[in-house]
Amino acid sequence: MRSSLVKLAADSNVPKLEEHHLPMPHWMYGGLAFIVFLALLGVLWTFRNTAADQASADEGEKEH
Repeated sequence: MRSSLVKLAADSNVPKLEEHHLPMPHWMYGGLAFIVFLALLGVLWTFRNTAADQASADEGEKEH
């Protein structure tokens, strides 16, 4: 004995599912992520040692 929901699903005309293709090759997703990582690393690298520069400038102005 089937439930009414199973009968409804079996009787309805469900279209066949189609495969969706990716807009670019699968290896390009990894390459794009690597390029973004390198760009962010470059931004981080531009601000290297700024905290040490600020600390040394502040220590020079203070007189104890």
